[in-house]
Amino acid sequence: MYQDVKHISRLVKAGRLLARYDALWPEEMLGPQPTWVRIGARVAKVRLPWEKKIVDAGGNPVERFSSALQELGPAYIKFGQFLATRPDIVGAQAAEDLKGLQDRLPPFDQGAALAALEKELGAGPEALFQNFSEPIAAASIAQVHRAEIPNALGHNRGQGGAQEPETEKTGGATRVAVKILRPNVEHQLARDMGAFFFAARFAERFVDGADRLRPVALVQTLADSVELELDLRVEAAAASEFGENTKDDIGFRVPAIHWDRTSQRVLTTEWIDGVSIHDHAALLSQGFEPVDLATRVMQAFLTHALRDGFFHADMHQGNLLVDKEGNIVAIDFGIMGRLDAISRRFLAEILFGFLTGNYKRVAEVHFEAGYVPQTQSVDAFAQALRAIGEPILGRDARGISMARLLAQLFQTTDAFDMALQPQLVMLQKTMVVVEGVARGLDPQHNLWEAARPIVSKWMEEELGPEARIADAAENAAHILGSLPAFLRRAEMAAQLVTEDGIKLHPETAAQIGAAQTRSDWTNKIALWTIAITLVVIAGALIF
Repeated sequence: MYQDVKHISRLVKAGRLLARYDALWPEEMLGPQPTWVRIGARVAKVRLPWEKKIVDAGGNPVERFSSALQELGPAYIKFGQFLATRPDIVGAQAAEDLKGLQDRLPPFDQGAALAALEKELGAGPEALFQNFSEPIAAASIAQVHRAEIPNALGHNRGQGGAQEPETEKTGGATRVAVKILRPNVEHQLARDMGAFFFAARFAERFVDGADRLRPVALVQTLADSVELELDLRVEAAAASEFGENTKDDIGFRVPAIHWDRTSQRVLTTEWIDGVSIHDHAALLSQGFEPVDLATRVMQAFLTHALRDGFFHADMHQGNLLVDKEGNIVAIDFGIMGRLDAISRRFLAEILFGFLTGNYKRVAEVHFEAGYVPQTQSVDAFAQALRAIGEPILGRDARGISMARLLAQLFQTTDAFDMALQPQLVMLQKTMVVVEGVARGLDPQHNLWEAARPIVSKWMEEELGPEARIADAAENAAHILGSLPAFLRRAEMAAQLVTEDGIKLHPETAAQIGAAQTRSDWTNKIALWTIAITLVVIAGALIF
């Protein structure tokens, strides 16, 4: 009960701040409400004597909402970024506006940063780095410094999974980026996440229709993501795995990890000299074509999601650079997404179905995955999906928006009692963000045309005839491999029976022998049938 009171108190304070920013009940969105509602909204905005004055936070409600979230702290910033992925809750336009919510805060004290280095790495900063800079970027959870490692000390550089990217060097030193967690950030996030869970449980229990949105599961997804960001060793491992997966990808790379200067609260990576992907003037001046980069960003994301099931889930413009060779370089691996084999197939078939106009197949995939209840009509659902896909795919490239498609898809699945799938939330968010990056590079960017070759290749490799032959061969090999073990167990069982002195009637023994003979022939026939079937399929494909 005491914890519930604390949660309510924190939520009330947050609501008060949102109201004072005119973001809780914005004047322009109140409309013809009852007098008592309008009076209540105005009273909530009154500043109490001990509260600081709110500076001008911008003209529209989303700008004011973003400013309030910045002041409320890390958990609320993450919450706002999360809402940007949910057009079904906040509306397509608000979701689009919230994509610009910047995770940037004033840096914390340099002395605290140096103290954290010594505590975490077991040595003074001067023993590990030289030219350790003031913070060059500060976000809600951590801040980043630039430094150098004398090459005599840098024996562990360039360790980013299996890849060994070229490390930036200056004279006798290796340039690195050092990320340090904010002091006490774990406590702040735990406190606010507790309040979020309280609100989600309340909504799920008392608010009509909230159970379909599964607010507790959504908050859990957000909490899991944030928890991973609080252990920089996990981020280092994610970067290492991501680097291993993408080491052969042309035009894409990942910074190397310096494991000997990495701990739970400190992460040291290769320094990247590159141009921010949103700086068009700089990109053009160095000969890089934004239109080409737009397609490459989208295709890289889809490749990682479908091929690897492991993707960068925070691919906004601030986390993407272009190096001097023209490679797209991803940084900041605090938020990564994973898809299991079933979810990857679901994603590929959904995209392929929309690309080819096969709405019946898109509908069937939803039912096969168990996302839509079997009590619903496949044909009616396919018709509803056609109503979404045809107007979007038939429009000019500028009118094809993933955010709009997701918003309409959410509305349609609601009508067919489809429960929200938390494992797909991160994917949906990233698709919207990547679309925004691509459109920023090329306003005419056609998401679907960029996606087509990647999705088609995956479908061919994973679901085509060759993949089916490989699956059949693997199953046959499994059957063949299990037969010797089965025969050995049968032989051992027979020996045990003999040793225990159990005697069988001669007629019974004869029947068992006959059954064994029939079983041997049955197994042989089954194996030869599988082998012949594989040969026939392969021949049909070849000829």
